[in-house]
Amino acid sequence: MAALLGRMPAGDFSVVVRSAAGAPVVILNAPLLQDGTPMPTRYWLVDPDLRRRVSRLESGGGVSAAMREVDPELLDEAHRRYALERDREIDPVHRGPRPSGGVGGTRQGVKCLHAHLAWYLAGGEDPVGSWVAARIDVERGSYVIDRVGGRRQEGFSGTG
Repeated sequence: MAALLGRMPAGDFSVVVRSAAGAPVVILNAPLLQDGTPMPTRYWLVDPDLRRRVSRLESGGGVSAAMREVDPELLDEAHRRYALERDREIDPVHRGPRPSGGVGGTRQGVKCLHAHLAWYLAGGEDPVGSWVAARIDVERGSYVIDRVGGRRQEGFSGTG
């Protein structure tokens, strides 16, 4: 995973989407890193080809285009669902800092097309993720989703 991320993971994660060949595509992050730092981005796109394609879309004005073209009410609801799912994973007795925001850590609008696509590929109802998939010609059904049986991996302490 360190090779895919370009650094050692700083928190626990599990692979939740794989290619048909079994390569990791999306990881599911724990809501808190091992040092207790909040991790707002629950789903992380690790496939190098998809990351490049989404980066090209972003650099060509994709964030602004998504903001114009995606229904803001659907996007707001997606942010709420994402945050609720993440926050349910935090121990109720936890008193330290908590992650905030929705997809990519933002409460509204679009911040990171990568995060939206990652959640969409993992089965999330994300209108921006769907929008991104259509623009880069990706079909969710081409991937293997394993949100139940994905084995949690221990990350490594270190810088983000």
